[in-house]
Amino acid sequence: MISIVFPAYNEEENVAELHQRILKVMRELKEPFEIIAVNNASTDGTRDELMKLSPVRIISLAHNIGQTAGLDAGIHAAKGDIVITMDADVQNDPADIPRLLAKMREGYDVIVGWRQDRHDNLGRRVLSRSANWLTRKVTGLYLHDYACALKAFKKKYMVGIHLYGEMHVFLAAILQSRGARVAEIPVTHHKRHAGVSKHFFMKAVKDIADLLTIKFLFTYAARPLVFFGGWALASIGIGVFSGLAAIALKIAELRNFGQTPLPIITALFIILGVILFMMGFIAELMLRIYYEGRKETPYTISEVIENEGSI
Repeated sequence: MISIVFPAYNEEENVAELHQRILKVMRELKEPFEIIAVNNASTDGTRDELMKLSPVRIISLAHNIGQTAGLDAGIHAAKGDIVITMDADVQNDPADIPRLLAKMREGYDVIVGWRQDRHDNLGRRVLSRSANWLTRKVTGLYLHDYACALKAFKKKYMVGIHLYGEMHVFLAAILQSRGARVAEIPVTHHKRHAGVSKHFFMKAVKDIADLLTIKFLFTYAARPLVFFGGWALASIGIGVFSGLAAIALKIAELRNFGQTPLPIITALFIILGVILFMMGFIAELMLRIYYEGRKETPYTISEVIENEGSI
């Protein structure tokens, strides 16, 4: 089954048209599907408009804490083995869904849309290009358009994880870190003809914070002591170097210990190094307790193949 998920916040003028377009495309595909609309505690008539639609499953959140929460709720409620996400503002085109699925059949697990011809204002396009460049450098996954909401992926790669903050932007990188094969295809992008955009500058700042969190979680989550230990050694190294410099100045009778800040720097950096090392050690213990307590593993098994030949 294919699950189409879209979160909606104050999109009363768009949800009916989007639903109609999705329905037309999916009926032509002649594959089992479901449509899941997540009402992000809209303050306009979005819920009433969604109630008029059929077939659709509506999930209403008690309060709006962002697009990511809506997507996470919809994704984990989906019954399909393939999930397709999109925005509710009708800027994504459901007519691209067959192309996403066709690309997935080539052996990929995640297909990301690339809005080559974007219909957004100049400021948003510049901000998006900068954010995409930074994300490529941090994650190592080369995509032109991380933030495109139109994506298709196999739900099995979402088992055991949830999205927070603005992490939906980096969904492809998260899934790749779990072994998914990622590809990108150009998709259509329409001008917004109704409603108001929910994107603003502070959202981009939150994106950067979540990017750093994801980098840490999926690079050092299995061995946090490697991360904290590296910084601890660097800090202790600086402290030792400062101490040796202070001793050298004293021996050369150029400066007494009280005449330079080097002894203070030595003590501060050595103490900081010890604290960082202890943080890494505690994080390692907490990680072990977490996985042992939940009887889970930090890895995901993609498939098991048994070739039973003659012995």
